[in-house]
Amino acid sequence: MVLLPALPAARAQDRPQPKLPTVDLRAGMHLIRAELAVSAEQQATGMMFRTTMGANEGMLFVNDDAGVRCFWMRNTLIPLTIAFLDDDGTIVNLADMQPQSDRSHCSARPVRYALEMNQGWFAKRGIQPGFRLRGGPFR
Repeated sequence: MVLLPALPAARAQDRPQPKLPTVDLRAGMHLIRAELAVSAEQQATGMMFRTTMGANEGMLFVNDDAGVRCFWMRNTLIPLTIAFLDDDGTIVNLADMQPQSDRSHCSARPVRYALEMNQGWFAKRGIQPGFRLRGGPFR
């Protein structure tokens, strides 16, 4: 029998991670305060086990290179909408995600960024694919 060391991300997935550093983004006149999930561990834990998220808060997943990004909601307790974003902040596609689901939601094409917000945040503001976010990495 071979014993492998536990991965840090696996250990972190039994509780919510502490609040991460934030960046301000703009969706037209709307300000978003987005936590930055940059490391593999931060991204693996994401919004898991959190019970609330502020009305204009979100989590921005930042990757070094573009790829088809897929997300699920295992151990995530609040409904979210995810926006998959091009390098310039343009929304490629949106997906509503249900709490505690293993269903994958993927980007329509390779992207480096994904932004999770409370479910319905984009729809309530009429924000759809093709809309461009500003701020943070999207200058």
